[in-house]
Amino acid sequence: MLNKIVGWLVLVPLCLVLIVFALANRQFVIVNFNPFVPVEQLATPGYGVPLFVVLYVVLLVGVLLGGIATWFAQGQHRQRERHWRREAHMLNSELESVRKSQGQSPAGGPLSDVDDLLELR
Repeated sequence: MLNKIVGWLVLVPLCLVLIVFALANRQFVIVNFNPFVPVEQLATPGYGVPLFVVLYVVLLVGVLLGGIATWFAQGQHRQRERHWRREAHMLNSELESVRKSQGQSPAGGPLSDVDDLLELR
């Protein structure tokens, strides 16, 4: 519930700011990726893009690149988690086979605390 309230308190004003920004920056700009073009050629009439579209695209590209960089940075963590999940699954299977060989019931035996510790998400 608190996450929803905080989300609304952050997202609604942020959306309003972005809408106001888009309405205030509707002028057309020429986007050029070649830094060696003379200034005289940039002044020639052509197709333009609204300034807010350029800034939104740059923001979106930055968010995507940041997400990709974070995903790669957390690769070792995900690998360790997969390893420990496999280890817990293997130990849980081994525990069940030992219980079956000793004739214990799976629920409520003296090792029920161990089950709680090994329970997978």
